[in-house]
Amino acid sequence: YLILMVTVSLLPFVGELTNDADANLRVFDYIGTFLIVFVFGLAIILVDAATPNKRLSAVFGVYLGIGAGLVAAFAIGALLDLIWDSWNLIDDEKQAYLKLAKLAIGITLCYVAVSIVITTKDDFRLVIPYVEFAKQVRGVRPLVVDTSVLIDGRLQGLSQTGFVDAPLVLPQFVIDELQTLADSSDRLKRARGRRGLALVTSLQNNPRVSLSIDDSDVEGPNVDQKLVQLAVEQDFRLLTTDYNLNRVAQIRNVAVLNVNDLSNVLKMEAVPGEALTVEIMRRGENDDQGVGFMPDGTMVVIEHGADRIGDTVDITVSNVLQTSAGKMIFGTLGDDERPATSTDADPADGDDASTIARSATSQPRQTERPPRTGTPRSRRNPRR
Repeated sequence: YLILMVTVSLLPFVGELTNDADANLRVFDYIGTFLIVFVFGLAIILVDAATPNKRLSAVFGVYLGIGAGLVAAFAIGALLDLIWDSWNLIDDEKQAYLKLAKLAIGITLCYVAVSIVITTKDDFRLVIPYVEFAKQVRGVRPLVVDTSVLIDGRLQGLSQTGFVDAPLVLPQFVIDELQTLADSSDRLKRARGRRGLALVTSLQNNPRVSLSIDDSDVEGPNVDQKLVQLAVEQDFRLLTTDYNLNRVAQIRNVAVLNVNDLSNVLKMEAVPGEALTVEIMRRGENDDQGVGFMPDGTMVVIEHGADRIGDTVDITVSNVLQTSAGKMIFGTLGDDERPATSTDADPADGDDASTIARSATSQPRQTERPPRTGTPRSRRNPRR
């Protein structure tokens, strides 16, 4: 561009030099033109280099505003000429004022038109009656990756299985947020940011995933708003694990894929009466309860399992409860795992019906109730 500008500015000098032998005496006359053109071209290149991320909508808005301003200025200028001729104001001095007024009106109208188009460019569409020209995404709609998905880490395993067949789009402002977390003074935030950046590198090296980095400058007060705005403008889907971002995107009619919802759907289903094998990890809320976990992280509460902490036992599912925090399974120990109680019969005493009957009927009967002392005892079930 700079070479062409300089060459065009020197073409008159080359023509005179060819036709007139004394033209070399006027070389200094073209040095000023050369310097002006060179400085102007260099300024244009510097401005272009200083604004690498240009948006087509903004550029088109500027040209459209200038065009609309020039059309309006031409119409108003024709009206002023008509008024000038009608009043017979043909003075040269007044003509100069007329040209100055038309120039000022033209610049003002161009500025106002450009300002209006730039501020309303997101709502502008080229519309013909019953026809609207809008950008359409062909094929599978890409997925915009959220920061929470990269920090979560499960996307790596999901991509290895081949279920992620849509292109992944990673905005630059998400990478900047991960870098900010990685440089944080907080140890936990620093670990989360580094884990997210490591996952980005792993996804780039994964042949089963198509990952592209988007450098679009999206307006928004925070990263979540920018993600939603990018999905709205480009007709993308959003991949996240953030519950609040999920709800905000749904309000803006953005399709959202939540990894947590997928994880809950894929968890193991358990029905009452089914046998499971669980390792009891710790005590439950009640003294006789034990708590274990399934391989997918589902909590299992075992009745009478407090004494078997650290053991792997067989249980029978008695109930399944779905809560907002996840799924909980309640179970009881199997017949071979239940601890012996004081009411169990001793095998040495025999297990015939007569022995059991004598043990049951040999207890003395109590005909009178002891008087109640102190405060009356509540009849409410203590377990309830």
